[in-house]
Amino acid sequence: MSDVKRYAAVVEYNGACFHGWQRQKHHDEPTVQAALEAAISMVANHPVEVACAGRTDAGVHATQQVIHFDSPSIRSDYGWMMGINTHLPDGVSVQWISEVSGEFHARYKAQARRYRYLIYNHPARQALMHDQLTWWKYPLDEKLMHEAAQRLIGTHDFTSFRAKDCQAKSPVKEMHHIRVERFDRLIMVELECSAFLYHMVRNIVGVLLPIGQGRQPVEWMTQVLEARDRNQAGVTAPGGGLYFVGVRFPEEFDIPCSPWGPALLEPLIGR
Repeated sequence: MSDVKRYAAVVEYNGACFHGWQRQKHHDEPTVQAALEAAISMVANHPVEVACAGRTDAGVHATQQVIHFDSPSIRSDYGWMMGINTHLPDGVSVQWISEVSGEFHARYKAQARRYRYLIYNHPARQALMHDQLTWWKYPLDEKLMHEAAQRLIGTHDFTSFRAKDCQAKSPVKEMHHIRVERFDRLIMVELECSAFLYHMVRNIVGVLLPIGQGRQPVEWMTQVLEARDRNQAGVTAPGGGLYFVGVRFPEEFDIPCSPWGPALLEPLIGR
């Protein structure tokens, strides 16, 4: 249809409310994709399918997930946003929406994705936000973790950090940025990469934690990376501390998805 328009949206969601991003064909567990497609279809008055910048696993959150969909329906940006949010369940919300060029694609036009992993580092477990922060009771040295993390900068074969059922065609990715920073009891691991393999961030954190605890040397990160063997790495860190926080697209598309969040982190970062 010649009058079909493409819309992009920025979406926030609490991964604890869903069984991952991707719609399941043979299961009834709620997913973010299924919730969004149902809500958008109600507002558009026709079936809608959405694509996203990066699929997240069960329990993983997002503050700046980017999606797109096509529709011939005429609605204002405000009408789309409020209508969709009215039909969405708790735990997911559209933060911005607008018509974009038909050339835009949430996945294939993305140049980089950014994640933040949050660790609550304290002897006693937290009662609040227990499914949004990963608790680690042993003292962690964030400076050692940051030093080790820098060894991942650049283009590498990340096979050692790839889950066995990862479907990516190549394990070679370019890590643009990675840092580890402490804010009192909270430790943030921030990573930006051209694209991420399945469980890649959680497996990187699984190596950083023993290094921060002093159970492994900083050099272990290089050894794990060069081994290109998942069995040489550490455990897979829990998904609850992981947030998809931003996507980099070509400026021509003007998508407001610079790294942000979660909200509790912003005053600490000082942006």
